[in-house]
Amino acid sequence: MRKMLAAVSRVLSGVAQKPASRVLVASRNFANDATFEIKKCDLHRLEEGPPVTTVLTREDGLKYYRMMQTVRRMELKADQLYKQKIIRGFCHLCDGQEACCVGLEAGINPTDHLITAYRAHGFTFTRGLSVREILAELTGRRGGCAKGKGGSMHMYAKNFYGGNGIVGAQVPLGAGIALACKYNGKDEVCLTLYGDGAANQGQIFEAYNMAALWKLPCIFICENNRYGMGTSVERAAASTDYYKRGDFIPGLRVDGMDILCVREATRFAAAYCRSGKGPILMELQTYRYHGHSMSDPGVSYRTREEIQEVRSKSDPIMLLKDRMVNSNLASVEELKEIDVEVRKEIEDAAQFATADPEPPLEELGHHIYSSDPPFEVRGANQWIKFKSIS
Repeated sequence: MRKMLAAVSRVLSGVAQKPASRVLVASRNFANDATFEIKKCDLHRLEEGPPVTTVLTREDGLKYYRMMQTVRRMELKADQLYKQKIIRGFCHLCDGQEACCVGLEAGINPTDHLITAYRAHGFTFTRGLSVREILAELTGRRGGCAKGKGGSMHMYAKNFYGGNGIVGAQVPLGAGIALACKYNGKDEVCLTLYGDGAANQGQIFEAYNMAALWKLPCIFICENNRYGMGTSVERAAASTDYYKRGDFIPGLRVDGMDILCVREATRFAAAYCRSGKGPILMELQTYRYHGHSMSDPGVSYRTREEIQEVRSKSDPIMLLKDRMVNSNLASVEELKEIDVEVRKEIEDAAQFATADPEPPLEELGHHIYSSDPPFEVRGANQWIKFKSIS
């Protein structure tokens, strides 16, 4: 009898030690899925577009919430590290645009391809790299995804061809990746991203033309966050209908602040490309909370009130949270637990990124090629030599 009472006491003690919120979450019956109406996309040269309703499962909702919250917290930590002068050089943050990187990834396969400009931290994470590898790359440490030699604009992962520092230059490269997909007979697509600031470049229209001629499986995606550096789209472009810019290429204009809109539009565009019809163009209407880069306070060409209005009415994380809570897919307590876990993950990654050693000077010439025999690279003068190892 005493043993039985002791066992019961231990069980009750264990329950008492658990956070009350976890006990409540475990005992609550949540819905497995819910159907939501989403904003209709504007169409160009298309008779039908993505659906205007979609199903979100509880599992996917929690996954999307965690991913978006991780990208948000990671970018805020990068902001802090930059202001502490631990991160140096160029640094472009994407907080506010989380529905774009997470929604696009939700609409494609891991075997598909993605290339983007220099606002790339979110895509680097959604393509499979850890927060630790990303923050360590930002601080220039050996544990970074490019061994500390790429920095903010030059991160890479499997089927992710990086941030690219030259404005618009990644777009022809993305068309080339799509050409490789077609040439190799693979049922894969390439997402080729650029900003509204790059949308007027001639090389982008050349890439459109080649992709249309050869019917390449390329989804051209304009992330329209309303400002190219400090210039509003209305001051920079005679036509701000970026989804129509392909002319002979079909296009979609998508609510880029709604992860479900982005996911469904991406699925639609990917299916279009896989069917052999050629390229398609997507414009994601989104917004960045930070300035263009860390050297831009972001309030000289727009008001603080404008930023606050977007935060209060269209924040992508808030929109998903409200949908999930109101549809009984999750509770406020459960999402708060995720927030706590994400904050801890970011703090641990930041600790690693500041404690990990920098790469030694001898490795300066390493990893120029992926699979070549070692060779010598000249340094700052002809007497300095570095060995390059793949």
